[in-house]
Amino acid sequence: EARRQRREAALAQDRRRAVSRAGGASVTAIALLTALFETLGLLLVALRTQGTLDGQAVTLMMVMVPLGLISTLALPRILPVDTLVMALTNFLCGVSVVVLYTVSPKHGIRQAAFYAAGLGVMAVMSLIIWRMKRFKALTLLAMVLGIVALALPLAFGEWNNGAKNWIEVPGIGSFQPSELVKLSVILALAYYFSAHRTVLQMMPALVFAAACLVMLMLQRDLGTALIYYLTTLVLFYAACGNVPLTVLGMGGGVGAAILGYEMFAHVKVRVAMWRNPWSDPTDKGYQIIQALLAIGSGGLFGVGLGQGTPEQIPEYHNDFIFAVICEQMGQIFGLLLIGVYVVLILRGVTLITRARRSFSMLLGCGVLAMLSIQTFMIVAGVIKMIPLTGVTMPFLSYGGSSLISCMAMIGILHGIGAKAQDNLEEDILAVRE
Repeated sequence: EARRQRREAALAQDRRRAVSRAGGASVTAIALLTALFETLGLLLVALRTQGTLDGQAVTLMMVMVPLGLISTLALPRILPVDTLVMALTNFLCGVSVVVLYTVSPKHGIRQAAFYAAGLGVMAVMSLIIWRMKRFKALTLLAMVLGIVALALPLAFGEWNNGAKNWIEVPGIGSFQPSELVKLSVILALAYYFSAHRTVLQMMPALVFAAACLVMLMLQRDLGTALIYYLTTLVLFYAACGNVPLTVLGMGGGVGAAILGYEMFAHVKVRVAMWRNPWSDPTDKGYQIIQALLAIGSGGLFGVGLGQGTPEQIPEYHNDFIFAVICEQMGQIFGLLLIGVYVVLILRGVTLITRARRSFSMLLGCGVLAMLSIQTFMIVAGVIKMIPLTGVTMPFLSYGGSSLISCMAMIGILHGIGAKAQDNLEEDILAVRE
């Protein structure tokens, strides 16, 4: 009994220390800056029409500011939440809601609702990863649901921009199953790669990933397929360190890209517009030209929040949100956002390197790989570094499927960090005894 009491006292003391460290000055500063940005941005929008006050903007401000502050500064006291990860995530989501509202109030309000729902999903996911001991049943269920979800667009979806990857849900709107199936892919790869080190033993996860890729190819959602494929390669190398097979996999990816170019007309169009969008400035090259003009017209410091002509870009709220942000708030702010992503990934690396078990490490590695690959692909596509892939920018692009999926990944990182903290507390207790 005395030993149990000492153990509980030690755990409680270490948790209090962890909470104290979590509430550091840098995290508090980020949370307050986010709240200030949301307040000033939405008040500016509310007052931009002389003689009238936009009540929706004020209401949105009164919702977003408390949500960000509570989830960053108060939530870690009751749930396993890494406050630096949470603060950076809230900053990105806050920028998304404010910018979207300046262009389209309807999109801004819906994005705020998706953000609130995403916080709930994040909390649940962090608890699952933190507390669950056995993941076999959950992994098998996720694999089955993943295949079913990817089959839905093929059965019920409609072609849009050369792809068939969306379905309409009555009362909710458009839904992209491949966004949520990312979680299934990460979980399956981490589970089978952590417990089995030979290619044959890894085969269930590889077959599942291959099935997902085939279904995405049938949907012609090649951008998401590339994210899945590269994430699989990263996890495969992290799990077994087999350089020849990893290089072979990279070669297979290059071959698949060439095959996709030869098979799909819209891929040829995107490559052609990447090489020279001015060859068809009023049609096929219109979007990328308008995005580049928006980034250029914003200059270093932007034309001002709510200013500019983002509506000139047809997909300004999805694929080209980064161009809109650079136009309104400048290229320096755009670089700041990229820096936030870098710090977020580096903090995630810190969390997963503390993991005691390979499953947790690979699970976190999958999350970080997917987020970083997707961010690079969309930013590089918007600035014409690579052909445009049509994927969303994590946390910033409009859409419930994308935002909830990204928030669930953040929940996974929180859960991994909580497991590592528990292991640290056990080590401290063992040393004391």
